[in-house]
Amino acid sequence: MHILVINPNSTASMTRSIETAARLAARPGTQITAINPTDTPASIQGPEDGLATLPGLFSLFESAVMAPGGYDACVIACFDDTGLMELRRRAAIPVIGIGEAAFQMAMLLGQRFSVVTTLSVSIPVIEDNLRAYGYASRCIRVRASEVPVLALESDAEASADAIAAEIGRAMREDRPDAIVLGCAGMAGLAERMSDAYRLPVIDGVAAAIALAEATVTTGNARRLKSGLALVPA
Repeated sequence: MHILVINPNSTASMTRSIETAARLAARPGTQITAINPTDTPASIQGPEDGLATLPGLFSLFESAVMAPGGYDACVIACFDDTGLMELRRRAAIPVIGIGEAAFQMAMLLGQRFSVVTTLSVSIPVIEDNLRAYGYASRCIRVRASEVPVLALESDAEASADAIAAEIGRAMREDRPDAIVLGCAGMAGLAERMSDAYRLPVIDGVAAAIALAEATVTTGNARRLKSGLALVPA
């Protein structure tokens, strides 16, 4: 099985980190390839960045995914699920967004969950997605750590501390059954935060890889006329 992971932003170092996380999550024998556009914003923080990303993302997707016989599934590694529904309409393979996959994993592991994302500007996008997917009633709150996306790499320890502090506030105020990390750049923090707070902490990259593998191995992916099976009404 060969899964393509697309980081919609143009930061290659983040793509490498996402690729590492995806390979750690994948089953033996699953091949992971991670790529990113070069003409999109360096990070996606809010709806304006998301819109600016779409032309470059769609172009890269067309060249990489639409070639016959290339990949069995595609993961879009932006927690905002940037461009997800349109990409599903274009593809005949499963296209999995890390945001939706993380929500689904959280709902398997607990009744209600909270999301800890980067900046407050991203909260409305995530809340809109939760409503569109039909998951809003299961999410207690979408919270911001106020850590810029690129700081997850440039100031990793301070960023981890800020995220941990926000998870602590969520534990006290929300009392969730699970925490969802709301950025692909947080992928390496899930196990550390789960150990610290003794509850499931979900990384969307790992969740999306697991869901992509399951979708392919059940055989239903072969029956897709387009990648529409997971598109909400």
